[in-house]
Amino acid sequence: MKILVTGGCGFIGSHTIVDLLENGFEVINVDDNSRSNVKALEGVQAISGVQIPHYSTDLCDLAATRKIFQEHSDIEGIIHFAAYKAVGESVEKPILYYQNNLNSLANILACVEEFGVKDFIFSSSCSVYGNADELPVTETTPMKEAESPYAHTKQIGEGMIQHFAKVHPDTRFVALRYFNPAGAHPSGLIGEASFDKPTNLVPVITDTASGKREKMMVFGTDYDTRDGSCVRDYIYIMDLANAHTKSLQYLQAGKNQANYEVFNVGIGEGVTVLEALNAFEKVTGLKLNYELTDRRPGDVEAIYSDYEYAAKTLDWKPKGSIEDIMRTAWQWEQKRPEWSFKSGD
Repeated sequence: MKILVTGGCGFIGSHTIVDLLENGFEVINVDDNSRSNVKALEGVQAISGVQIPHYSTDLCDLAATRKIFQEHSDIEGIIHFAAYKAVGESVEKPILYYQNNLNSLANILACVEEFGVKDFIFSSSCSVYGNADELPVTETTPMKEAESPYAHTKQIGEGMIQHFAKVHPDTRFVALRYFNPAGAHPSGLIGEASFDKPTNLVPVITDTASGKREKMMVFGTDYDTRDGSCVRDYIYIMDLANAHTKSLQYLQAGKNQANYEVFNVGIGEGVTVLEALNAFEKVTGLKLNYELTDRRPGDVEAIYSDYEYAAKTLDWKPKGSIEDIMRTAWQWEQKRPEWSFKSGD
């Protein structure tokens, strides 16, 4: 089965390509590399022994996107990762996010329609829930107002697909709502490449441990949680990658109950910021320089998933622990090649 992966040079995309190849799928990649580096595919090749076709194409260009499908008329499935994802930047540049994330999705769906693609996996986010009233969140938890333009593009993206699915009953769709992917491939050959100053917790931790950052801040110590710090659901990147493979296999086997379905992908429990720091110190033997400070505006106190629907329906379960996340993230940080610090093809 030939799969088109969009945004496959990125963090989640590159790890998913490895998992797809290990499970016998043929993969084509498209990525304009505006927020990634094509050399990530060298890491994929070193792990898998497979060199995959790559197109440096802007998916907002419909004519250029169509050419890929014209050259590969036997594409049977798509995993759509390609999107801008920096929450802070989306607040500062909302139109950039709406133009890029939604136009690219619209063009891909137009090609799904024109070329008769059977299966489609959409990279969504737990941010679609907003500030949920109850925890853990399930797939039926109502969406509240998006906290950022990035989150809003995911809400709109899901809506676009849902409406498209209604008039294309022969095409099957799965939207995966991720929580907080982290860690790296156990080989240390691919991992999270933050080209700007990272804001996600795990790369902030590894930046601090490696000396790139003098110290890190823990925002808020008075939340109603186990230790006063925020709670998040961190999922090991290889578990998240495998959820995409399992979703494709589920659709391939015709097991879908509808032609549009949604699944939470997380670990089903929360880890506090301080617990994450302690896990890093435990597995590495290093002491982190961090400072406890006031809450940060916009931060949600706690959010974590109920993934039982994915476990029951997709035969998928997370295996990696917070310690696995920290161990592999640190291995990657120590091995990081020069290309991983800048985008480009």
